[in-house]
Amino acid sequence: MTDFTLADLAKIVTERGRSSDPGSYTAKLLGEGVERCAKKFGEEAIEAALASVSGDSKALTAEAADVLYHLLVMLEAGGVSLADVMNELERRTAQSGLAEKAARGSSPASE
Repeated sequence: MTDFTLADLAKIVTERGRSSDPGSYTAKLLGEGVERCAKKFGEEAIEAALASVSGDSKALTAEAADVLYHLLVMLEAGGVSLADVMNELERRTAQSGLAEKAARGSSPASE
């Protein structure tokens, strides 16, 4: 088992996003703005969903890694920290999932 965490990846995304390295994919994405980062996240999420239904666990693993990376890039572009997301998840786990969902309402975005 690896000791590498999402917090480690978030730190790398932040550091590379702030670098002036012209070879940094992270810096390039963040330089293109939040819309581009969101689009890439969406593309990767679709690819992960497709890999999931294909039954190819190796492809799903690779696509899931892409999703997590691009989620962190999108969060960075939007000015939201991983700690903020984790705090929200912690808050939500203090109650049942059905009660939490009811408290948010049943809009399509919350499905």
